[in-house]
Amino acid sequence: MLAFGLTAPMATQLLAIGGVAMAEGPSVYKPTKRGGGGALKLLWWQGPTLLNPHFATGTKDQDGSRLFYEPLACWDADGNMKLVLAAEIPSLQNGGLAADGKSVTWKLKPGVKWHDGKTFTADDVVFNWEYARDPATATVTIGVHRDITVEKVDDLTVRILFKKPTPFWADAFVGAPGSIIPKHLFAEYKGAKSREAPNNLAPVGTGPYKFLEFKPGDVIRGELNPDYHMPNRPHFAASMISAGTSRWKTKSCCVWKRAAKARPCMRSAATPNSLR
Repeated sequence: MLAFGLTAPMATQLLAIGGVAMAEGPSVYKPTKRGGGGALKLLWWQGPTLLNPHFATGTKDQDGSRLFYEPLACWDADGNMKLVLAAEIPSLQNGGLAADGKSVTWKLKPGVKWHDGKTFTADDVVFNWEYARDPATATVTIGVHRDITVEKVDDLTVRILFKKPTPFWADAFVGAPGSIIPKHLFAEYKGAKSREAPNNLAPVGTGPYKFLEFKPGDVIRGELNPDYHMPNRPHFAASMISAGTSRWKTKSCCVWKRAAKARPCMRSAATPNSLR
């Protein structure tokens, strides 16, 4: 598909609108024990500076946030969709995709809990749309949300409405930029008070790790979430992302800049998607 200028995610979305159901990408990793892999320590030369995915100014902040927050679905390295907080991939066959291309309905996975024990529901998804599209909140994700409408169908179903036929429907709430924050902790900080939210630096998500420590630009530490909604995951019992020390930052900076110039879309193979 690349020969025609289409990435794999774009192509599969087009095919889904055309009636070809999108299958979830295969999982090579077969988990057998939650936390059986010991501690995972990652070294990023740039340390994340905040942990709210709606304010992520680069992949460093997205990667840091993704340890704790999750989207409805994500893409694997081959461009296949992988379910995270969604229960199924929308299609024409299951009624998730409208034949006219003007809406997509997502079914949410039941029984998912935020790290503080509150239940994840459609209200959280709708809130993220309201939060991100408000110009006063000043999110980096406003472009994805301002021209759509998100409505609650029931506690475990949301519908996204587009103003016109939209073949690339898996944008909002998909991938690291689409990670979802909890309404009950951020509702008070929607709009002009958005930067004052304590949880911008102390995330409470649905992800495989619970927040332990964050020193902006330096280190993030998370502990295993024993109630994680994916059986036998995560593989690692704890996670830590550290920024490079001053002894090697200068050298790494040069390497990073050369690599980024050669491959503008380059990302580490060890992104938090692989930590589940």
